[in-house]
Amino acid sequence: MGQRSGCPINLSVEILGDRWSLVILRDMMFGGYRSFREILTHSREGIASNILASRLKMLLREGLVTKAGDPHHKQKSIYSLTEKSIALVPVMVQLGAWGRRFLPVSEELTIRAQLLEEGGPQMWEEFMEELRHIHLGAPVTKAGPTVSDRLQAAYEEVVAKKGP
Repeated sequence: MGQRSGCPINLSVEILGDRWSLVILRDMMFGGYRSFREILTHSREGIASNILASRLKMLLREGLVTKAGDPHHKQKSIYSLTEKSIALVPVMVQLGAWGRRFLPVSEELTIRAQLLEEGGPQMWEEFMEELRHIHLGAPVTKAGPTVSDRLQAAYEEVVAKKGP
């Protein structure tokens, strides 16, 4: 199917507007999931394996992820974010901020979005640098706790407060 128009919002929605693409990218960005099995089994929303396979193929075709063999397991592949998908971090933050403002979200699944929103563009850039290191092999540019570590610690603190 060809493009409907040259509108940048329309073109973006044609790639990212289905039910699963941003959720898969979210899980890769914030969950650190890199293999088909990890994405499938850790999906809070319960993505079906055939849908995951289809969306990963589309994300590969559109240049949002790459796929390589896992050096530790011959039959496994590892997916990596590309610069094109890492550039979506500010969009993900704004989607989280909108959801926090207008939708009935849960505290434990909101804390990371809240911290990123409050951290502003400097924190987003630090997180994007971490993703570039993990997924693209870029050098580490900052010492100390990572944004990922800080987000995970905040999540664990909220979960611990809620109890079993």
